[in-house]
Amino acid sequence: MAVNRAGIVDNNVTALLRTLGGEANGNPDLELRPGTSLTGRRALALFQTQVESRHLDLAARALKARNECFYTIGSSGHEGNAVVAAAASPKDMAFLHYRSGAFFIERARQVPGATPLMDILLGLCASTDEPIAGGRHKVFGSLPLQIPPQTSTIASHLPKAVGWAVAIERRKRLLQCEENRIAICTFGDASANHSTATGAINAAQWFAHRGEDCPVLFVCEDNGIGISTETAPGWIQAAYGGRQNLAYIQGDGLDLPDGWDAAQAAVHWVRTHRRPLFLHLRTVRLLGHAGSDVESTYRSPAEITAEEAKDPLLCTARLLVAAGIATGEELASLYEGVRERVAAIAEECIQRPKFKTAAEVIAPLAPHHPDAIRQEVERKHSASEAKPIAEAEKPRHLAVQINRAIAEIFAKYPEAHLFGEDVGRKGGVYHVTADLQKRFGADRVIDTLLDEQTILGMALGAGQAGLLPLPEIQYLAYFHNACDQLRGEAASLQYFSNGQFQNPMVLRIAGYAYQKGFGGHFHNDNSIAALRDIPGIIIASPARGDDAAAMLRTCVAAAKVDGAVCVYLEPIALYMTRDLYADGDGEWAAPYPALDEHVAVGSGRVYPPAEGKGDLTIITWANGLYMSLRAARVLREEHGVSCRVLDLRWLNPLPIADIVREASATGKVLVVDECRRTGGLSEAIFTALVDQGVNAAMARVTGDDVYIPLGGAANLVLVQEPQIIDAARQLMGRAAVLETHV
Repeated sequence: MAVNRAGIVDNNVTALLRTLGGEANGNPDLELRPGTSLTGRRALALFQTQVESRHLDLAARALKARNECFYTIGSSGHEGNAVVAAAASPKDMAFLHYRSGAFFIERARQVPGATPLMDILLGLCASTDEPIAGGRHKVFGSLPLQIPPQTSTIASHLPKAVGWAVAIERRKRLLQCEENRIAICTFGDASANHSTATGAINAAQWFAHRGEDCPVLFVCEDNGIGISTETAPGWIQAAYGGRQNLAYIQGDGLDLPDGWDAAQAAVHWVRTHRRPLFLHLRTVRLLGHAGSDVESTYRSPAEITAEEAKDPLLCTARLLVAAGIATGEELASLYEGVRERVAAIAEECIQRPKFKTAAEVIAPLAPHHPDAIRQEVERKHSASEAKPIAEAEKPRHLAVQINRAIAEIFAKYPEAHLFGEDVGRKGGVYHVTADLQKRFGADRVIDTLLDEQTILGMALGAGQAGLLPLPEIQYLAYFHNACDQLRGEAASLQYFSNGQFQNPMVLRIAGYAYQKGFGGHFHNDNSIAALRDIPGIIIASPARGDDAAAMLRTCVAAAKVDGAVCVYLEPIALYMTRDLYADGDGEWAAPYPALDEHVAVGSGRVYPPAEGKGDLTIITWANGLYMSLRAARVLREEHGVSCRVLDLRWLNPLPIADIVREASATGKVLVVDECRRTGGLSEAIFTALVDQGVNAAMARVTGDDVYIPLGGAANLVLVQEPQIIDAARQLMGRAAVLETHV
């Protein structure tokens, strides 16, 4: 039978408080002990915070036994992190991990009207009344407390903490405002080994090495274990204690005065020097990893008992009594009073409403207001802002039109900035961002270090700091190195904050294939499945220059209006393309659209046949559009087949109405999908047609399920124009046979 360790830890505290005795004869306004700046009065208040955090954990276990609670990872043993909240300002953005309950409660004390116990218990009970996530998850988060909700257990919030710290300094310069806030992020010793954490801390050092301000406080709450795997003694100090451009302070989170002094020094140093600092805070993990964790399977009874003896509540209680700040009886009364209060709040919380419909659950995921987006696009530039925008020039190719559109956005939005690998001095590997740094400065067009997690973390932090980030990932294959920054962080924030926090961004990615076999897989990735699997994001994929500019405006407006996370996929092979059917025809070049033009999210573009409704509908996008238009001409001129070609333009949300309309117009649908056959967009298009009850003959041409090789071999696994023509003719033949039988 499993031993109730929660009961043992609780009894340890009550037994100690009953036996401590003592006299309350100390001066609460003096230091708790010689050499510390922590007063007795402040220590007593912090003890109450620690007790409240503990009783929330105990209540979670009790509620779980009644099937009224759905989350039991707690903060027991980590209550010393309250000193970090006490040292910081409630205006400092705090990215907290899942054991920072005492931090959350202590910060709430600094903000009038906050109700941290109720808020946390509502989250534990998954009630829709919970004020940050609305019952979608138990998170530490609050807009008034400047704590964005985190769902991460593996330090995936560290890149955006660094991004916010860098952005808050850039915000001062771009928007001419005063700032002395800092970023705080907490994480465990096990998470400190994760590549995301090491990359983020490396990025902070990189910024500091370059002389750039990066006021971020990394707080490693070191309890010596990650679930069941011990952290080697001394490892965290060895790994992070002697680095250049990363200050390091140790503090004992089990000893309140020591932790207090360390936190005060750390916060002051970061705020003053505007540089990163690693606060190594000793803690202990009590009650196992979570309620379902049977700690005795990997720790001996003696080891568990030894850890429980280090309980920070026991240490703080002894200090308070020894200093004469309170008696054991007074502390026992406080402890039991909090227990009763938490229990009463818990009983109220389990009566609060829960979700009843899927629509309620989904509501905050990705708000979309098309009229407001259109109005944002149409909002006029001033005369001075419009000067750098060349509208009247001759038609140009895709790369130039994207460059123009970025310049237009920079002129309209002073908070807009673009960053990525080689985007500045070089102007991008394909010169899409050429000369933008010269025109707008190195504070707005920024060359980053070569780490996609950092690039996306910068975007996440910048969006939360009130800027308009346009990050660039150099190649589609590189995005997969950092997918979780989009999936687990950016796209989830509005959902888990009930729309109170946003990560507006427009992420540009150069992608797809058809570069004449150059570069192989990492420069010719044609898989978008990982992107399309992320709930709520907008995916734009223009093929022509006029669409590119108008769609980029739409994405920026959606980011401004709805806080949208937009991914803007650019077909590399079409960057410099000017001609369509013959050399010199200029049919693929396009004029720059007027400043008030945009392309509504989820709307396709139809290229109609020469006359009538057409014989066949081709549905495609990006490189597929270019090939399909050429194939359609051959089909018309050589085979008498008239084609309607639908350019999807938006891969999420798909233009379902356009797909249904165009498919119904001919009753014959050929999907030209340049991505892989498995997980590609053709599957979604076929499914949409079936779901909508469209009665049509259907076929598809896709890339093969393989990595793209070098040289001419690439053409063997990618869609080619002759395949489109052959597939169209076969589809027409099958349809004719079916019609004959009917």
